[in-house]
Amino acid sequence: MRWMRAAGRGLLVLVVVLTGYAASGVRADVGAPGGRGPVTLATAGDLTGYLGPLLEGWNRTHPDEQVTLVELPDSADETHAQMTTDLRSGERSRFDVLNIDVNWTSQFAAAGWIRPLPRERFPLDTFLPPVVDTATYEGRLYAVPYVTNAGLLFYRADILEKEGIEPPRTWDELERIAETVAPKYGLDGYAGQFLPYEGLTVNAAEAVYSAGGSILGDEGERVTVNSEAAREGIGFLARGVREGWIPKAALSYKEEESKQAFQDGHLLFLRNWPYVYAVASAAGSPVAGRIGAVPLPGSDGPGTSVLGGSNLAVSSHARHPDTASRLIAYLTGERAQRQVLTSGALPPVRAALYEDPELVRRFPYLPTLKAGVLAAAPRPKSPEYDQVSLVVQAVVQDAMTGRQSPEAAVRRLAKELAAVSGR
Repeated sequence: MRWMRAAGRGLLVLVVVLTGYAASGVRADVGAPGGRGPVTLATAGDLTGYLGPLLEGWNRTHPDEQVTLVELPDSADETHAQMTTDLRSGERSRFDVLNIDVNWTSQFAAAGWIRPLPRERFPLDTFLPPVVDTATYEGRLYAVPYVTNAGLLFYRADILEKEGIEPPRTWDELERIAETVAPKYGLDGYAGQFLPYEGLTVNAAEAVYSAGGSILGDEGERVTVNSEAAREGIGFLARGVREGWIPKAALSYKEEESKQAFQDGHLLFLRNWPYVYAVASAAGSPVAGRIGAVPLPGSDGPGTSVLGGSNLAVSSHARHPDTASRLIAYLTGERAQRQVLTSGALPPVRAALYEDPELVRRFPYLPTLKAGVLAAAPRPKSPEYDQVSLVVQAVVQDAMTGRQSPEAAVRRLAKELAAVSGR
């Protein structure tokens, strides 16, 4: 998942140190000796190469507080595994600051791996409102939003214009165009991220949400997925594969594979994160100047995206908490956030940037993206989120491959989620 992206690949994982809190037997006050010094910042694969130059700006002006970048795997699941293994090592942890997927905050906080942060140290009122909620657990701030994201529907604008068709607003419209128009141009109809990994959890959650349903409630305390809306949402995905307007190849797609299929001119429609627009519009892209982006369609109108992105959290065993705190402030400041967008093609958390005329000219999807973020819903919050996600992936994969009907899949999903949450 890139924007954790969730997104995926969309995920950046940074490891930095922060401020005064005692956790897991470790105390690190900002004013205490050793509060400043070198820190480690770990990230999932930096696909656009923007982060190194951004950190060079910090290192030039902080010679005694150098940041070392550690890049973890591109896959969100692999990054999560490496991070949790390291965090469980306690004082031997290599990582100081973690840029975690927005949906890992609850798990990491409940496990005592990251520190609660003082709200007053960060200008949270300048951020897009929904992103702040992703950084909290049980009413406390455990991270600072760094990158946000919302899924968009990308489409071949040249083809729809030639056909005199508006971009779809509903699933029915999407299915009809994918079935009837795509084959005329030798294209597949629609794809998302359907390999069993975090991206499939995101796509499945969006389908359920876009039909008016939910998966969990009360931060994992209630299982709410056994509903007609969930059957409709999972049925939409399963029907696409069965009827052929979702190609079987899409069952192996993550963010990059699906982006490449669209960029190479093989897809009419693609659900993905906003970085696709910048990459597919670049010079040399086969579809440059021929794509558009709209909100995800839903059951009977615009759908609901999962809120993606990543948050900067501080390890409970961070070495230099004052440096970490100021590094997080640097990375979430307006200047750095502008570079996150212009150099990294990642959606910033600062609300004002979405209304900057110069940026909107350069990134015309920003108004659509802002609307998507403001209307987006988080993935189900749970201290056992990694297990929740694995269950969703396994069940939805069985539905999409035809091994189980959508109705049976929803019943199984409710039962297995109840077992995970102890309900």
